[in-house]
Amino acid sequence: MEEKDHRALLNQGEENELEVFGYQTQSLRRAICLTASVLTCGVLLLVFYWRPQWRVWATCIPCPLQEADTVLLRTTDEFQRYIRKKVIYLYLSTLKFPISKNPEEPLVADRHSVINHAILKPELKLRCIQVQKIRYVWDNLEKRFQKVGLLEDSHSCYDIHHMFGLGLTHEEREVRRLVCGPNAIEVEIQPIWKLLIKQVLNPFYVFQAFTLTLWMSQGYIEYSVAIIILSVISIVLTVYDLRQQSVKLHNLVEDHNKVQVTITVKGKGEQELESRLLVPGDALILPGKCSLPCDALLIDGSCVVNEGMLTGESIPVTKMPLPHMENTMPWKSHSSEDYRKHVLFCGTEVIQVKPTGQGPVRAVVLRTGYNTAKGDLVRSILYPRPLNFKLYSDAFKFIVFLACIGVVGFFYALGVYMYHRVSLRHTVAMALLLFTGTVPPVLPAALTTGIMYAQKRLKKKKIYCISPQRINMCGQINLVCFDKTGTLTEDGLDLWGTVPTADNCFQEVHSFASGRALPWGPLCAAMASCHSLILLDGTIQGDPLDLKMFEGTNWIMEDCNVDYCKFRTSDSNIIIKPGPKASRSPVEAITILRQFPFSSSLQRMSVVAGLAGEDHFHVYMKGAPEMLAKFCRSETVPRNFPQELRNYTMQGFRVIALAHKTLSLGKLSEVDSLSREKVESELTFLGLLIMANRLKKETKPVLKELREACIRTVMITGDNLQTAITVAKNSEMIPQGNQVILVEANEPEEFVPASVTWQLVENQENGPGKNILVNGTIFARMSPGQKSSLVEEFQKLNYYVGMCGDGANDCGALKMAHAGISLSEQEASVASPFTSKTANIECVPHLIKEGRAALVSSFGVFKYLTMYGIIQFIGASLLYWQLQLFGNYQYIVQDIAITLMVCLTMSSTHAYPKLAPYRPAGQLLSPPLLLSVLLNTCFTCIVQICAFLYVKQQPWYCEVYRYSECFLDNQSNFSTNMSLERNWTGNATLIPGSILSFESTTLWPIGTINCITVAFIFSKGKPFRKPIYTNYVFSFLLITALGLTVFIMFSDFQAIYRRMEFIPTTTSWRVSILVAALIQFCVAFFVEDAILQNRELWLLIKNKLGFCSKSQYRNWQRKLAEDPTWPPTNRTDYSGDSQNGFYINQGYESPEQIPKGKLQQGGQTTEQHFWTRL
Repeated sequence: MEEKDHRALLNQGEENELEVFGYQTQSLRRAICLTASVLTCGVLLLVFYWRPQWRVWATCIPCPLQEADTVLLRTTDEFQRYIRKKVIYLYLSTLKFPISKNPEEPLVADRHSVINHAILKPELKLRCIQVQKIRYVWDNLEKRFQKVGLLEDSHSCYDIHHMFGLGLTHEEREVRRLVCGPNAIEVEIQPIWKLLIKQVLNPFYVFQAFTLTLWMSQGYIEYSVAIIILSVISIVLTVYDLRQQSVKLHNLVEDHNKVQVTITVKGKGEQELESRLLVPGDALILPGKCSLPCDALLIDGSCVVNEGMLTGESIPVTKMPLPHMENTMPWKSHSSEDYRKHVLFCGTEVIQVKPTGQGPVRAVVLRTGYNTAKGDLVRSILYPRPLNFKLYSDAFKFIVFLACIGVVGFFYALGVYMYHRVSLRHTVAMALLLFTGTVPPVLPAALTTGIMYAQKRLKKKKIYCISPQRINMCGQINLVCFDKTGTLTEDGLDLWGTVPTADNCFQEVHSFASGRALPWGPLCAAMASCHSLILLDGTIQGDPLDLKMFEGTNWIMEDCNVDYCKFRTSDSNIIIKPGPKASRSPVEAITILRQFPFSSSLQRMSVVAGLAGEDHFHVYMKGAPEMLAKFCRSETVPRNFPQELRNYTMQGFRVIALAHKTLSLGKLSEVDSLSREKVESELTFLGLLIMANRLKKETKPVLKELREACIRTVMITGDNLQTAITVAKNSEMIPQGNQVILVEANEPEEFVPASVTWQLVENQENGPGKNILVNGTIFARMSPGQKSSLVEEFQKLNYYVGMCGDGANDCGALKMAHAGISLSEQEASVASPFTSKTANIECVPHLIKEGRAALVSSFGVFKYLTMYGIIQFIGASLLYWQLQLFGNYQYIVQDIAITLMVCLTMSSTHAYPKLAPYRPAGQLLSPPLLLSVLLNTCFTCIVQICAFLYVKQQPWYCEVYRYSECFLDNQSNFSTNMSLERNWTGNATLIPGSILSFESTTLWPIGTINCITVAFIFSKGKPFRKPIYTNYVFSFLLITALGLTVFIMFSDFQAIYRRMEFIPTTTSWRVSILVAALIQFCVAFFVEDAILQNRELWLLIKNKLGFCSKSQYRNWQRKLAEDPTWPPTNRTDYSGDSQNGFYINQGYESPEQIPKGKLQQGGQTTEQHFWTRL
């Protein structure tokens, strides 16, 4: 068997790429595994549940995918997660009509369809697998699994119109429905019992169940019951949260599956049915306002839809029909990046339809179910990307390390008890008891509690989180990307003025502030007609920029009436005419005949319009000035165009250019057949529209706060570079007095390779490559896809990336970032980990502060519980030496009254109000943390061993554990100053599991006070959390716990001593114990605070040892710092050149990270920043 037959790729090149391996189940192997499962009381089944790949390897043998009855899927990311799936057979014989078994006859009209390749004849069956809600069928021709539930992208425009335009036959629809499945986005509300089982079968809870069962069998009933109650509460809260999310998501998509639609069935006409019965290729009729139940390709008529569900921006978008083309080019390639203008996406709302001719508006079903845009959004929530965060992987390693200590303790206990010839049953029980004591059972509840505290505090600040695990990750964010419009600046734009052109020169500016109406002319006509506004229920709706531009003309929109019926076409139900305040115009009305909608990738839009009283037609175009100038005749573009554009963009204005040309067409019908290429060519440049884009008042202080915290800020915008630069300067994202280099990347053309031009200009800069990624501050003219890719590239350089956007065009980047913060409440924000109800960027520092506080709290809790386990382990190990244990109530006081209460409130300390200029440690396995645990362990060992040995030297000491009966008989009078003789007579017998002894009486208070003091030591406040005394509950519990311990030590109440199973000792000995604990606290506190938490000391050590960060972006920065030629200026680099430049941006990096030589070089006080235009 060849490897290529056994292995293949699913979704190659996509984000959810998977490797798939073929396996065949073997009956003998399966029987052996079943027997082993019974013999191990289900433990093997549990292991197979945790490791599905082991189950496949144990019960199956590798085979070619074509013969497999089981497949094993593995993700191709760094996590290498496995999924096991059974191969399912679908039989066409279940259909209620005869099906041809002739291999030459296709079952669906599309001969190239994967359905034809998947069905085996004459058996009439096919093989498929269901992976993350998507169905894949085995393609017998290509020999691989292929996705179904969508039309192939290889179809040309001609194929779409002629193969599917008239609808599918009833028989073909039934075949497609069987193969593709229902058109439904079904989110099952998980039953509570299933959620409970999933939680309970978590490896940690299974280990916890084993531990508690063992402890209860040894008499530790009260503590075990307390941990069980806490675990049950933790599990119930988790299940409740998961259930609520499941219900919310179910309600979000429920209505999608209940839509009634009308389709055209070939040979039968129109038919009404439920949307869940739709199949790819159906001809869907759009009657008017409706919610789209699938992705569809518009083939007749046009319509206006609200895509707020996808983009987060509730503005009408005009969709145009797929053109009738005779060529064989795939329809997507024909439309290039603008193909979305033909696609109606599932979940979006059709708010207006515009038929052409006599027929209705029709669309061909393109994708169904979870293959649709909405389905993909829901799948991204159901199957989120795993978090690649060091804390979680380190936590697992740490628990394994603690378990290893437990294993050492296990064998130590076995040795001791076997040496004393204790019964095997008791020996194993005691050894297991010591083994389980190292991993604290309260750990998951304590860590979960910390996240819940942070989530609650964020909620008070109106920041909502659907992925609580990401809160800790926010504490590591060192780069935040911001969208510009609607995020840093206000949503709305104010009209400032127009700059018309005449005779190849810019004319006098028309200021809107003057109150004068805009004079009639081609520029006014362009502003009145070149937009995507619609009239809905008497209200003009559309893009805010279009709306503002249209309002500036003082023209109005009206429903078409009989006076202008000769201009009315199916593409337009409204006319535009002068309003009462408009300037006098010879034109009574304008009718928009054809629209070529705006797209972010094209950076322009255009319309074909008819003016009342004229026989010819006009083309009006608006867009980004640099882009629009390329489509105008050069003689019409003023020579000083770049300077004039720069003049306004440098002032922070949003600049739109407008153009016009006259079309010589004889017939109105010819307008529909015009191509965009023909329309958008040889235009006359009309002038510039200048709009003011104001900063939000919160922007400047927030960016200043982030800059002072050495958190890099980056602007990613689709707007003009110069405008973005000015916004960055005004917001002080770029400090004043900085040099700027403009870098423009150009794509390769016929005989010219790709090039990068570097030009030193006043206060600007830009460029491509990793050298720019580590320095770029503004990335302009970015499409939505490029935003997402840019965030991913930052992550590859080991940045922890936050992304803040208003939802419009930012959804991909918000999902890609470690912490995506949406300022939109639209459905699209559901996929963003965080959503802020306050529509400004104040949420960013709040989130980072809470993330840092949560991260530090998690580390503190982890360290505390680790030390708590080690403290108990050391004390228990010493007592095991003489076959003794701590008493039940000794554990109860130590574990419940102290440790449990303390660790559950330790994380409730609020975040420090000011961001520190550095991040907390992001790894558990870092030197300071490991040294902290190691040194505290050493201190504990020294103090407990010394106390254990020193108590034996006291004159009143006796081996109570050997003479327990004699001791109890002689202890008729309870006294704290008794004098016991060493020369007792009687049977000196070791009693396994005894509790009463001077050793346990001495070790318990030392261990308990140690638990209290390490809780205080590890609860560090500033710079990431408020001081410990502000956490009133935690402080009160610490003081109470310490007071309770001291009270128990020095009390002379016989009832307390008998219940705690202590032996009264002299007051001087108790004072000695207290002094020893106090000395240990002072030493541990000094070491932790003055050495281990001393950042300056660690930086000095790093510098002396030559230690450098291994992060990719740090490596690049070091290269940049060593290159004296960077950045290049006034030159052009072509692809193939080997020259690379590097530069360090001192504006957001800590001085200690930059070589001193580079800092001193040149002696310049200005810093340079990169701006990137892609």
